[in-house]
Amino acid sequence: MSPSDSLADEPFSYVSRSDGSIVVRYREAPVTLLRGKAAERFATRMSGADGTAAQQLMARVTGNFKRGNERDAKGGR
Repeated sequence: MSPSDSLADEPFSYVSRSDGSIVVRYREAPVTLLRGKAAERFATRMSGADGTAAQQLMARVTGNFKRGNERDAKGGR
């Protein structure tokens, strides 16, 4: 499964707060809080992103989400 396939059901969303911060969520659970310049940069990038690009951007800003190099549970090791 490629990274874009795992984002097909659009598991990420975000909420802009009145104080300028942005909460990025994964399946409605808050994962990352962006403030200041990071929040501004994120908002600028999101304004020009389509659905798939937006999902990839949110996955990237959350940090340590699947990168495609994890082993299957069935594979052992």
